[in-house]
Amino acid sequence: MESLMIETQSKSYPVFIGKGAIGRLEEWFTKHLPQASQLLMIADEEVFSLHGERLVNSLPEKFPWSVIKVPAGEKAKTFQTYENCLSDALEKELDRESVVIAFGGGAIGDLAGFVASTYMRGVAFIQIPTTILAHDSAVGGKVAINHEKGKNMVGQFYQPEAVFYDLNFLSTLPMKEIRSGMAEVIKHALIADPELLDELIHDLKSLEKIEANSLESYLKAGIKIKAKIVSQDERETGVRAYLNFGHTYGHAIENVSGYGSVTHGEAVMVGIIFALYISKETSTLPLDLERFTRWVISLGYNLSIIDNLPFEDLYNAMKRDKKSSKSKPRFVVLEEVGQPKLKEVDIEYLHRADQFIRNR
Repeated sequence: MESLMIETQSKSYPVFIGKGAIGRLEEWFTKHLPQASQLLMIADEEVFSLHGERLVNSLPEKFPWSVIKVPAGEKAKTFQTYENCLSDALEKELDRESVVIAFGGGAIGDLAGFVASTYMRGVAFIQIPTTILAHDSAVGGKVAINHEKGKNMVGQFYQPEAVFYDLNFLSTLPMKEIRSGMAEVIKHALIADPELLDELIHDLKSLEKIEANSLESYLKAGIKIKAKIVSQDERETGVRAYLNFGHTYGHAIENVSGYGSVTHGEAVMVGIIFALYISKETSTLPLDLERFTRWVISLGYNLSIIDNLPFEDLYNAMKRDKKSSKSKPRFVVLEEVGQPKLKEVDIEYLHRADQFIRNR
C-alpha cells in the first residue's frame, strides 16, 4: 500500500494505491469528512454487480448511502444520464454536506465528478477507480460529459477529496479494458519517462501475462508523471496539454465511430501512432516507429478500427478539439521521448499520418 500526494493550486489530496486500498476508506472518511450528511455512489452497473458489496462493506456505518447505477463506459457520459443523476440526487434530498463517490472506470469518474461539481454549485467527491485506464483519469480533476460534436466538451476542473485505487478490482477486467488502460501507461512513458518506455518495450510481451507487481509499478509511475504535470498546470494553460498526446486523433476516432464503439485507450493508441508519425515528420524524434508499431500490434491493438472512418470526418472532428486554434488542429508531438511540445500541423502531414495507419 502506498500513498501519493497530488498537489494542485486549488487542492492537495492523497491517492491510496495498492491491494486493499479501500480498507483505508472508513478511517479516512471519518477523519476528513466527519460532517458528511449522506453518501451517493454513482457506479458502473457492471462493476457494482461484481464489487458493490465489497465497497458497501467498506463504507463508514454512520453515514446513510444510496447508489445510482449507470451504463458502463462512454455511454454513461450523456446529457440524459447526467440529468438523471441530478434528479436522483434531488429526490434523495442530498444537501451541500453530501459526498458523491465515483465507482468505476474513467468514464464514471468523469460523470460523477461533473455531477458533484455542479450539484448545488459543488459538493465533495471521491474517486474509487476500478480500471487500469482510470489511473490517469481519476487524478487531476478533469470532469466532463460528451457532446455529439466532441468528447468531453461539457465539463470543468474539479478535484476530488481523495482517490482510493484498490488494485484488487483489476482482477475482473476483460482484456479489452486491460488493453485500453495500458495505452495510457505507454503514453505517460512516451511523454515523460524514456526508461519506463524501454522497460515496457523490453518486458511487456503480452497483456494477458502482466505480473501484478509489474502492473502496480507501471501504474504508480504513471500517476507520479501525471501528478508532477498537474502540479505545474492544474487548468491546462500550458504543460498539462502534453497529457493529451495521442488524444486529438484518438478522440476523433471515438467521436466519428460513435462513443462506446471502441474503447478510449484503443482509440488513443491509434492516436499515439498518428502523433508519433507527425513527430518524426515535423521534428527530430529518433524513435523507430516501425518497431514501435509492430510491438503495439503484437499486444493486440487494432489499427484497423479506422478503416470505415473517412479521413475528412476525422479531420473535421480534430478541428473541434479543445487544443485547436481558429479551427486549426494542434497536436502534442515529441522532439525526443520525454520531450513533448504543442504544434500546429498542416493537413498534408495529418493525411500522410492517417495513410500510414491505414496501410498497416
